[in-house]
Amino acid sequence: SETSTIVTANLIAETQGGNSDSIVIVGSHLDSVDAGPGINDNGSGSSANLQMALQFLSEVEFVNKVRFIWYGAEEEGLLGSTFYVENLTQNEKDNIALNLNFDMLGSPNYIRGVLNGTDSTIPGSAVIMNTFIEYFNQVDLTYDIIPFTGRSDYGPYLDAGIAAGGIETGAELIKDEDGRKKFGGMANTPYDPCYHQACDTIENVNTEVLLQTAQGAAYALQKFATQSDLNSYLNNGNNDNNNNVKHV
Repeated sequence: SETSTIVTANLIAETQGGNSDSIVIVGSHLDSVDAGPGINDNGSGSSANLQMALQFLSEVEFVNKVRFIWYGAEEEGLLGSTFYVENLTQNEKDNIALNLNFDMLGSPNYIRGVLNGTDSTIPGSAVIMNTFIEYFNQVDLTYDIIPFTGRSDYGPYLDAGIAAGGIETGAELIKDEDGRKKFGGMANTPYDPCYHQACDTIENVNTEVLLQTAQGAAYALQKFATQSDLNSYLNNGNNDNNNNVKHV
């Protein structure tokens, strides 16, 4: 067998203004597996990230610096996000208030999954989780709390002691009958039957749930970007929703 070296890169854009000691990072991976085009995994998250970046300056009167990142080589083992975080100085890590991660936002047989911030010992992760819960409750949409698995680019941030959270709509796991009743779709079928396959094309994306999850992402971004004294808010934020957390 042959081996080769492939060069990849992260794409980073940040606001010129905003508090530089409470940076909000919004991340998504830009690569796909070799087997397919990766439009849901992760064109959906990357496009939501891009659209938020395009609208942000004109729509949000932000207080905190926001850094948008599109990672390379996630599918090879979180290489882009790991490289980024591990090459930060400790002071640079300390200046990051939180990481929002968006990976697979338009699965065809979806759930609306909110990463369980109470899985983390970092207080701000629960605040991030509750912000997504707040949004879905406001717009009367069902959601499930799903565990941190370390399978996406939030992992290196958690390992570095940085609060993280996000939304996912499901990959290869099977939707059960309770999930069908809660979200519709088909039971005994993967959330994304085209996960890591050639059929992960634009036709594979559920645009309705992509819009819903992208709007949830934008809600969280705006809340954290406009929060004065963000670090204190994350450490002392309202976690009343914790009683509603359940693993799925």
